[in-house]
Amino acid sequence: MPRGKEHHYEAHVTWTGVAGGSTKTYQGYSREYRAEFPGKPPVTGSADPAFRGDPKLHNPEDMLVLSLSACHMLSYLALAALEGLEVVAYEDDAGGTMQQEGKGGRFTEVVLRPRVTLAAGSDVARGEALHEEAHRTCFIANSVNFPVRHEAEVRCA
Repeated sequence: MPRGKEHHYEAHVTWTGVAGGSTKTYQGYSREYRAEFPGKPPVTGSADPAFRGDPKLHNPEDMLVLSLSACHMLSYLALAALEGLEVVAYEDDAGGTMQQEGKGGRFTEVVLRPRVTLAAGSDVARGEALHEEAHRTCFIANSVNFPVRHEAEVRCA
């Protein structure tokens, strides 16, 4: 059976918090890190504040919710463009729920709440239906082991 085209992604992650001290104690070390991507701006992050991270920096949980939201949006916009359905605005208020279990845990769901505005006179029903297709084609949603739901609003300008 033929395989699809493979795509590869790279990130170099460095714990920059070591400047503040080692992991001699759980309370005493910084959770700050820097992620670098070839040819792209770096990202400085930390742990979630619940795990002694810096609340001013992005944490991996933020970025997982962002990845799912952005992937859904980009899938939706691509499908709309391929069908000639004109999107004039798109916003999402996404949220995720993580359940801590012992020293670890897992996400139990992410809910996307996209608000899409189509050009005047567009087919709103088709715009609504494209969210299901976008969900099925989103690479990130297809890669997680928890539900990713969407509560979309679609309207015409």
